[in-house]
Amino acid sequence: MAKRNRYAWTWKIKEECLDEYVKMHLDPWPEIMEEHTKAGIRNYSIFQNGNQFFYCFECDNIKNAFEYLGKSTPCKKWNAITSKMVEGSFDLEEDEPIKFMNEVFYLD
Repeated sequence: MAKRNRYAWTWKIKEECLDEYVKMHLDPWPEIMEEHTKAGIRNYSIFQNGNQFFYCFECDNIKNAFEYLGKSTPCKKWNAITSKMVEGSFDLEEDEPIKFMNEVFYLD
C-alpha cells in the first residue's frame, strides 16, 4: 500500500479528566487550530469510545510539523494541560512522541 501521509494513534484519558478533555476539544483555542494548520496538519479528527480516543490526521512532513508545534507557545500551554489528562504523557521534542498505528486498509 502506498504511503499517504496519514497518521493515527490512540490514547486513554484518565476517567477524572474526561469531561474537561472533551470540553477543551469541542471548543479548542483558535491559536491551537491556527498553529496546527501552519505546521501542515490537515483533516484532523478525534473520535471517542469511553475513555479511549482515536486520533487521525494528514501531514506531508511529520518531523517538521512536530518541530514547529514543539516550539509553539500556544501548543506548549495546551499540551501542559492535556498531557496531564492522558494515561502516560507525550513530549513533541522526543524522538517518537506518539506511537503511530500502521495503516492496513484505505478505500479511496
